[in-house]
Amino acid sequence: MNDLVRQHTALSDSDLEWLHTLVSEWQLLSDLSFADLVLWVPTLDGTRYVSVAQMRPNTGPTSYQDDMVGHLVPRGRRPMLDSALDEGRIVREGDPEWREEVPVRVESIPVRREGRVLGVIARNTNLLTVRTPSRLELTYLQSASDLAQMIAAGSFPFPGQQVDMDASPRAGDGLIRLDADGVVQYASPNALSAYHRLGLAADLVGHHLGRATAELAPARGPVDEALVKLASGWAPREFEVEGNDGVIQLRAIPLKPKGTHIGSLVLLRDVTELRRRERELMTKDATIREIHHRVKNNLQTVAALLRLQARRMDSPQGREALNEAVRRVGSIAIVHETLSQTLDERVEFDEIADRVLAMVAEISPGKVTGRRTGRFGILDAEVATPLSMVLTEVLQNALEHAFAPGELGTVEVGAVRGGSPAEPRLRVTVQDDGRGLPEGFDPQRAGNLGLQIVRTLVEGEMGGTFDMLPAPGRGTQVVLDLPVGAEKH
Repeated sequence: MNDLVRQHTALSDSDLEWLHTLVSEWQLLSDLSFADLVLWVPTLDGTRYVSVAQMRPNTGPTSYQDDMVGHLVPRGRRPMLDSALDEGRIVREGDPEWREEVPVRVESIPVRREGRVLGVIARNTNLLTVRTPSRLELTYLQSASDLAQMIAAGSFPFPGQQVDMDASPRAGDGLIRLDADGVVQYASPNALSAYHRLGLAADLVGHHLGRATAELAPARGPVDEALVKLASGWAPREFEVEGNDGVIQLRAIPLKPKGTHIGSLVLLRDVTELRRRERELMTKDATIREIHHRVKNNLQTVAALLRLQARRMDSPQGREALNEAVRRVGSIAIVHETLSQTLDERVEFDEIADRVLAMVAEISPGKVTGRRTGRFGILDAEVATPLSMVLTEVLQNALEHAFAPGELGTVEVGAVRGGSPAEPRLRVTVQDDGRGLPEGFDPQRAGNLGLQIVRTLVEGEMGGTFDMLPAPGRGTQVVLDLPVGAEKH
């Protein structure tokens, strides 16, 4: 819609935002009307109309088999559009049009904002299955007529109110029509079922919805007065009511077709099971985070015990081996600490990489500076845990073997996301400017424990590749190429 409006019309950004708000709401008008809606906007030169949005009803058959968005029609071909745009009133046609042997009733509703008509909604009703309307259908049609008049007057949609139509109740979920005093005139079967789940034993018709709703909800003192007003439909609001182990979501829509409050529509949905599942998921998420927190604490305890044991060792080699074990355990603890603070099993690995880099740099025998370039991004826990260990081993190896005691140097960790959306990959490089690799060194055959751990984790557990080669200029470069899950934003 943005492209069509900007390409063909003279509407401002604020006008376009109004149309977006209307389109986010007009599924309700389409469902209540049992009709297709097409939004037509006059072009910049005023000689044509362009269709910028379309909506089909969930409550009846469509009138359009084809997508109308993007169509251009010259002014004069559809006189009802011209009349609605020029006169700013709802225009109805007496006789239906016939489209592919289907009778269609056509109406045009001007879309007004701040006194100006921005465009016209063509409302097209398929009359092929018309029968004697029920009380539900009559209530739908009357409510649709009231909403159409509010659109023509510029009082609907409600300014400044954004509605998430995916989460909000729809007409088919449950509908209640109130009079100006908040008394129920009609309640659909789904609406009655939802209130019965809250504990209502009687019918709703003839009762004041606000007071009936407040009686079903747990007593909360002054909150009851606010609930009475909300459920009476005096203001456009969404809210939830919980009682008798049931939860219903309500949306109130005041009806002012001619500027005077004549009543309200209340849409509602039984969300009891949805809220129950959400609470279960929250409990599971909290349990998982607590497990990660306890694992982190246990790993830190293990690291502390190893550190104490290292201090009691007389052998320098044994002491160094235990210190290496401390760093390996510490790198895993960092991942679990990060996971204990997230809502899913995914972590922002840049922070972990920086902490691992700082942890390993503390044991550097020389005055070596570490830095990171690029972004690792968000990684799954099954990738983050082994990668933190691999990074620890590679950095530790570089700091121990690349520089002499007291020697100045730099170790740089680089990360680049690549591959395809279906098979994303992560390329990690660890490069130092130290003494370089020994003559004839083969990283695939080297026998020290650190490189064995790296090869096992990268090739065996993560399904990636690992290589060590001379860096351009001076030093050594370690290259890891790993498959990773798609990054979510």
